[in-house]
Amino acid sequence: MSLESRTARLTILIDPRKKAFFERLCAEEDATPSQVVRRLIRDYIERRTGQPWRPDGQPAVPPAKPGKRGRRG
Repeated sequence: MSLESRTARLTILIDPRKKAFFERLCAEEDATPSQVVRRLIRDYIERRTGQPWRPDGQPAVPPAKPGKRGRRG
């Protein structure tokens, strides 16, 4: 698997105590917080789409939501 480009920035707000705890857990597995967050996002995408993430520029297509197509309120 090739390395993904890392050019986009995602900024989040998080409780300082939760951030410190998260950083400590990351350090215990010898991973940076960025590595862990990238893994969490990739896992989330794969779980939601049911498809493996492909870093080759072909994003997995999210499944259509049931009951949303062709229905009007």
